[in-house]
Amino acid sequence: MATTASTPPTREQIKVRLRRAEGQLRGVQRMLDENAACEDVLVQLAAVTAALDQVGLHLIGERLRQCQQADGTMCSEELEQGLSTLLRHTRLSR
Repeated sequence: MATTASTPPTREQIKVRLRRAEGQLRGVQRMLDENAACEDVLVQLAAVTAALDQVGLHLIGERLRQCQQADGTMCSEELEQGLSTLLRHTRLSR
């Protein structure tokens, strides 16, 4: 999903990323059914986790952009809530 700070991902792009993660997770299930090597399964699980983390970060970023006031400032309460959400749902808090 190639986006920049000025062009956030669209909902459709986020859904595409979720479908990709869903496919990766099905692949992990298939690997388990086929008794794949543990290391290979863990690599795929890490890929799924990273994909889902990215979706979460994009959604939190979208929420923070929505909190921006008309004059370009952020409502401090909304910003604090957004940052709290970010910390709860990312590896920063693990």
